[in-house]
Amino acid sequence: MHVAMPLYEKFTALDVVGPYTALAFAPGWKVTFVAGQRGPVTDDQGTLTLMATASYEEVPEPDLIVVPGGPGTVPAMNDKALTDWIARTHRHTRWTTSVCSGAFVLAAAGVLGGRRATSHWGWVEHLKGLGAEPVNERVVFDGKVVTAAGVSSGIDMALALLAMESGDRTAQAVQLAIEYDPKPPFDMTTLGGLKEEALKLIDGGF
Repeated sequence: MHVAMPLYEKFTALDVVGPYTALAFAPGWKVTFVAGQRGPVTDDQGTLTLMATASYEEVPEPDLIVVPGGPGTVPAMNDKALTDWIARTHRHTRWTTSVCSGAFVLAAAGVLGGRRATSHWGWVEHLKGLGAEPVNERVVFDGKVVTAAGVSSGIDMALALLAMESGDRTAQAVQLAIEYDPKPPFDMTTLGGLKEEALKLIDGGF
């Protein structure tokens, strides 16, 4: 399985690195970071840089694409080179996926029309205005389009895809290898009063 992950300025690191780690650990899976041109791309904190080792034109038919989110989402939605590449590759992929606000980039590429989809809890309802059906779930499958909710949920999505493509045993071995066994110190259902503060921490959204 060849996975292509497009990078754009101000992506959120875990949106990329979470699913990358899970998928790259799996035998027979290859992950390529792509961009408009080869070279470094910097995250939303301005301190982490990943290297795009291929341009969009060099990866025309990956098996799976994973589009990350981040404060750079709106420019990415208006990046015709990126959205055209997503639209083209979607015709050939086994899976077309996103993490967090990456769902809005899929929508800009014409992928989410009429589909159930999720995104970060702060913006998921806005997917309705782009023709999708918002769903408040951690990972949503609609045909070959898969969307993950906020940031860390990309790991859940990657493991679910591994199970479907390579079997439960492979997905379970990867989960064990990366010691993915989340037990957060706080109960998410009690944190509703912190929503504005939480959104500020991730640059107020996009």
